[in-house]
Amino acid sequence: MDTASLTLSPSAAARVSAIAAKTGKPAILRLSVEGGGCSGFQYQFGLAEAPDGDDLVTETDGVKLVVDPVSLDLVAGCVVDFVESLGGAAFRVENPNAVAGCGCGSSFAV
Repeated sequence: MDTASLTLSPSAAARVSAIAAKTGKPAILRLSVEGGGCSGFQYQFGLAEAPDGDDLVTETDGVKLVVDPVSLDLVAGCVVDFVESLGGAAFRVENPNAVAGCGCGSSFAV
């Protein structure tokens, strides 16, 4: 699968870069999917020290987004964005594979 199938938005890249600068870590955001949440699967985000050998890696504005092969099956074609609203600020995944989701946007079903 090519890296064009997964996208990190410029606003998400800017937020990861700011967090990485404050924590002294590399600007690498790991997206993974775990079972759970109110819709069956939930997104997990964290800063990574480096990509694993079998990760898909895509880059936006010098920030890397890495996804493991198992999670990639569930998030292929996604856009990872960072949104700020009255309800707070969060990374949001726009997932074309999801057939259902919860109100908070942190879990989904396929």
